[in-house]
Amino acid sequence: MTETQAKAATTSGTGRALRADARRNRERVLAAAQEAFAAEGISVPLDEIARRAGVGPGTVYRHFPTKEALFHAAMLDRVERMVAHASALADAADPGRAFYDYLDVMVVEAGVKRDLAEAVGGHESLENPGPTVELLAAIDVLLRRAQAAGATRTDIDIDDLMRILKGGFLATHTTGANAEQRRRTFAVLFDGLRPR
Repeated sequence: MTETQAKAATTSGTGRALRADARRNRERVLAAAQEAFAAEGISVPLDEIARRAGVGPGTVYRHFPTKEALFHAAMLDRVERMVAHASALADAADPGRAFYDYLDVMVVEAGVKRDLAEAVGGHESLENPGPTVELLAAIDVLLRRAQAAGATRTDIDIDDLMRILKGGFLATHTTGANAEQRRRTFAVLFDGLRPR
Protein backbone atom coordinates (compact mmCIF):
# COMPACT_ATOMS: atom_id res chain seq x y z
CA MET A 1 0.00 0.00 0.00
CA THR A 2 1.41 3.38 -0.96
CA GLU A 3 1.65 6.28 1.46
CA THR A 4 -1.18 8.00 -0.44
CA GLN A 5 -3.41 4.93 -0.16
CA ALA A 6 -2.61 4.48 3.53
CA LYS A 7 -3.48 8.12 4.23
CA ALA A 8 -6.70 7.87 2.19
CA ALA A 9 -7.70 4.70 4.02
CA THR A 10 -7.34 6.30 7.45
CA THR A 11 -8.51 9.87 6.86
CA SER A 12 -11.61 11.59 5.62
CA GLY A 13 -11.61 14.09 2.79
CA THR A 14 -10.95 16.81 5.37
CA GLY A 15 -7.76 15.15 6.60
CA ARG A 16 -9.27 14.07 9.95
CA ALA A 17 -8.68 10.51 11.11
CA LEU A 18 -11.58 8.17 10.45
CA ARG A 19 -13.28 6.40 13.35
CA ALA A 20 -12.80 2.64 13.34
CA ASP A 21 -16.38 1.98 12.17
CA ALA A 22 -16.07 4.57 9.38
CA ARG A 23 -12.78 3.00 8.28
CA ARG A 24 -14.43 -0.46 8.22
CA ASN A 25 -17.35 0.90 6.18
CA ARG A 26 -14.94 2.51 3.71
CA GLU A 27 -13.09 -0.79 3.32
CA ARG A 28 -16.40 -2.65 2.78
CA VAL A 29 -17.44 -0.13 0.12
CA LEU A 30 -14.08 -0.47 -1.65
CA ALA A 31 -14.25 -4.28 -1.59
CA ALA A 32 -17.81 -4.24 -2.96
CA ALA A 33 -16.82 -1.68 -5.60
CA GLN A 34 -13.85 -3.76 -6.76
CA GLU A 35 -16.08 -6.79 -7.15
CA ALA A 36 -18.85 -4.86 -8.92
CA PHE A 37 -16.52 -2.93 -11.25
CA ALA A 38 -14.61 -6.12 -12.07
CA ALA A 39 -17.81 -7.87 -13.10
CA GLU A 40 -19.78 -5.04 -14.70
CA GLY A 41 -17.42 -2.15 -15.38
CA ILE A 42 -17.96 1.44 -14.31
CA SER A 43 -21.65 1.40 -15.31
CA VAL A 44 -22.72 -0.22 -12.02
CA PRO A 45 -24.79 2.27 -9.94
CA LEU A 46 -23.45 3.55 -6.61
CA ASP A 47 -26.66 2.43 -4.90
CA GLU A 48 -25.93 -1.14 -6.02
CA ILE A 49 -22.42 -0.93 -4.58
CA ALA A 50 -23.89 0.34 -1.29
CA ARG A 51 -26.31 -2.61 -1.26
CA ARG A 52 -23.46 -5.10 -1.86
CA ALA A 53 -21.39 -3.46 0.88
CA GLY A 54 -24.30 -3.62 3.33
CA VAL A 55 -24.29 0.13 3.92
CA GLY A 56 -26.58 3.00 3.05
CA PRO A 57 -26.03 5.14 -0.06
CA GLY A 58 -25.11 8.07 2.20
CA THR A 59 -22.13 6.12 3.51
CA VAL A 60 -20.83 5.62 -0.02
CA TYR A 61 -21.30 9.30 -0.90
CA ARG A 62 -19.59 10.44 2.32
CA HIS A 63 -16.41 8.58 1.37
CA PHE A 64 -16.67 8.88 -2.43
CA PRO A 65 -18.64 11.88 -3.71
CA THR A 66 -18.69 10.56 -7.29
CA LYS A 67 -18.62 7.20 -8.98
CA GLU A 68 -15.40 8.25 -10.68
CA ALA A 69 -13.76 8.85 -7.27
CA LEU A 70 -14.83 5.40 -6.13
CA PHE A 71 -13.66 3.80 -9.37
CA HIS A 72 -10.30 5.54 -9.02
CA ALA A 73 -9.87 4.32 -5.43
CA ALA A 74 -10.92 0.77 -6.32
CA MET A 75 -8.45 0.66 -9.20
CA LEU A 76 -5.38 1.83 -7.26
CA ASP A 77 -4.66 -1.54 -5.67
CA ARG A 78 -5.19 -3.50 -8.88
CA VAL A 79 -3.07 -1.10 -10.92
CA GLU A 80 -0.30 -1.18 -8.32
CA ARG A 81 -0.23 -4.98 -8.51
CA MET A 82 0.01 -4.82 -12.31
CA VAL A 83 2.85 -2.27 -12.00
CA ALA A 84 4.69 -4.55 -9.56
CA HIS A 85 4.32 -7.48 -11.97
CA ALA A 86 5.64 -5.45 -14.92
CA SER A 87 8.50 -4.10 -12.83
CA ALA A 88 9.46 -7.63 -11.81
CA LEU A 89 9.80 -8.51 -15.52
CA ALA A 90 11.87 -5.43 -16.38
CA ASP A 91 15.18 -7.30 -15.99
CA ALA A 92 14.05 -10.61 -17.50
CA ALA A 93 16.71 -12.48 -19.47
CA ASP A 94 14.37 -12.74 -22.47
CA PRO A 95 12.78 -9.28 -22.96
CA GLY A 96 10.57 -10.43 -25.83
CA ARG A 97 9.06 -13.28 -23.86
CA ALA A 98 8.62 -11.01 -20.80
CA PHE A 99 6.76 -8.45 -22.93
CA TYR A 100 4.38 -10.93 -24.57
CA ASP A 101 3.83 -12.87 -21.33
CA TYR A 102 2.86 -9.62 -19.64
CA LEU A 103 0.42 -8.76 -22.43
CA ASP A 104 -1.12 -12.22 -22.02
CA VAL A 105 -1.62 -11.54 -18.29
CA MET A 106 -3.27 -8.22 -19.12
CA VAL A 107 -5.65 -9.91 -21.56
CA VAL A 108 -6.65 -12.56 -19.02
CA GLU A 109 -7.06 -10.00 -16.21
CA ALA A 110 -9.05 -7.58 -18.34
CA GLY A 111 -11.15 -10.42 -19.74
CA VAL A 112 -12.58 -11.17 -16.32
CA LYS A 113 -12.14 -7.74 -14.74
CA ARG A 114 -13.78 -5.10 -16.87
CA ASP A 115 -12.56 -2.30 -14.61
CA LEU A 116 -8.97 -3.04 -15.59
CA ALA A 117 -9.86 -2.93 -19.28
CA GLU A 118 -11.60 0.40 -18.76
CA ALA A 119 -8.64 1.84 -16.83
CA VAL A 120 -6.10 0.67 -19.40
CA GLY A 121 -8.36 1.82 -22.21
CA GLY A 122 -8.73 5.32 -20.77
CA HIS A 123 -7.36 8.51 -22.22
CA GLU A 124 -4.17 8.55 -20.18
CA SER A 125 -0.69 8.53 -21.63
CA LEU A 126 2.80 9.25 -20.41
CA GLU A 127 2.22 12.85 -21.50
CA ASN A 128 -1.31 12.96 -20.03
CA PRO A 129 -0.93 11.27 -16.62
CA GLY A 130 -3.65 9.75 -14.49
CA PRO A 131 -4.06 6.79 -12.15
CA THR A 132 -2.45 4.35 -14.57
CA VAL A 133 0.61 6.45 -15.50
CA GLU A 134 2.92 4.16 -13.49
CA LEU A 135 1.43 1.17 -15.27
CA LEU A 136 2.02 2.77 -18.65
CA ALA A 137 5.59 3.62 -17.69
CA ALA A 138 6.25 0.02 -16.55
CA ILE A 139 4.78 -1.40 -19.78
CA ASP A 140 6.81 1.13 -21.76
CA VAL A 141 10.00 -0.31 -20.23
CA LEU A 142 8.94 -3.82 -21.32
CA LEU A 143 8.07 -2.57 -24.81
CA ARG A 144 11.39 -0.75 -25.27
CA ARG A 145 13.41 -3.73 -24.03
CA ALA A 146 11.49 -6.06 -26.39
CA GLN A 147 12.16 -3.64 -29.25
CA ALA A 148 15.87 -3.46 -28.41
CA ALA A 149 15.99 -7.29 -28.39
CA GLY A 150 14.39 -7.43 -31.85
CA ALA A 151 11.23 -9.16 -30.55
CA THR A 152 8.83 -6.31 -31.28
CA ARG A 153 8.51 -3.89 -34.16
CA THR A 154 10.28 -0.61 -33.55
CA ASP A 155 7.83 1.73 -35.27
CA ILE A 156 5.34 1.82 -32.38
CA ASP A 157 5.41 3.54 -29.01
CA ILE A 158 3.48 3.11 -25.76
CA ASP A 159 0.55 5.23 -26.98
CA ASP A 160 0.23 3.05 -30.09
CA LEU A 161 0.31 -0.08 -27.93
CA MET A 162 -2.39 1.28 -25.62
CA ARG A 163 -4.62 2.09 -28.62
CA ILE A 164 -4.16 -1.47 -29.88
CA LEU A 165 -5.03 -2.92 -26.47
CA LYS A 166 -7.99 -0.58 -26.06
CA GLY A 167 -9.32 -1.64 -29.45
CA GLY A 168 -9.02 -5.30 -28.52
CA PHE A 169 -10.69 -4.80 -25.14
CA LEU A 170 -13.49 -2.76 -26.70
CA ALA A 171 -14.07 -5.31 -29.45
CA THR A 172 -14.15 -8.32 -27.13
CA HIS A 173 -16.22 -6.70 -24.38
CA THR A 174 -18.88 -5.11 -26.56
CA THR A 175 -19.42 -8.32 -28.53
CA GLY A 176 -19.49 -10.57 -25.46
CA ALA A 177 -16.58 -12.66 -26.71
CA ASN A 178 -15.80 -15.81 -24.76
CA ALA A 179 -12.31 -16.69 -23.52
CA GLU A 180 -11.33 -18.53 -26.73
CA GLN A 181 -12.55 -15.70 -28.95
CA ARG A 182 -10.62 -13.21 -26.78
CA ARG A 183 -7.49 -15.37 -27.07
CA ARG A 184 -7.75 -15.50 -30.87
CA THR A 185 -8.43 -11.77 -31.19
CA PHE A 186 -5.40 -10.82 -29.14
CA ALA A 187 -3.21 -13.47 -30.78
CA VAL A 188 -3.85 -11.74 -34.13
CA LEU A 189 -3.21 -8.30 -32.60
CA PHE A 190 0.01 -9.45 -30.94
CA ASP A 191 1.22 -11.06 -34.16
CA GLY A 192 1.01 -7.56 -35.63
CA LEU A 193 3.42 -6.31 -32.95
CA ARG A 194 6.16 -8.69 -34.01
CA PRO A 195 8.89 -7.45 -36.34
CA ARG A 196 8.23 -7.77 -40.05
